[in-house]
Amino acid sequence: MSICGVKIGTKMNKPPTVVVDADAIIAQADPNDKHHLTAIKISEFLANTKAQVVYPVTAITESNAYIQRVLNSTASAYGTAVIFTDPSVQVAEVNQEVIKSALKYFNPKTSKKNTLFDCIIAAIAKEKQADAIFSFDKFYPRNGFKLASDLQV
Repeated sequence: MSICGVKIGTKMNKPPTVVVDADAIIAQADPNDKHHLTAIKISEFLANTKAQVVYPVTAITESNAYIQRVLNSTASAYGTAVIFTDPSVQVAEVNQEVIKSALKYFNPKTSKKNTLFDCIIAAIAKEKQADAIFSFDKFYPRNGFKLASDLQV
């Protein structure tokens, strides 16, 4: 049975909440990145599902530094930074409480690839009760998070 197009007795689907890591930003910005096409597809999927997409300020600055230094493109770094000034883009602040929460995911004996940046993403995803993290990093599934690529199933 349905009322006004809503089926009674079924859970209403809300758009997913997704926190974005720097590697997803870089993959979208760099056509030579091995994840570029996948990142574009995931980004389109998130837009089509009207996902609430959250960009931690640390992911923005980390990806921007990579674009400028490693990809050697100050113009692209600047252009990418400008995108995040749009009022429709949700930017998550990082404060002392977020860093405290991030330390729960940080292990001094872990791989050098699992940085405090990753732990901050995890802490914000936990805080926002995110449905997934837009990243290609296996750190997140190992810590109980779903990746955005898993939402498309």
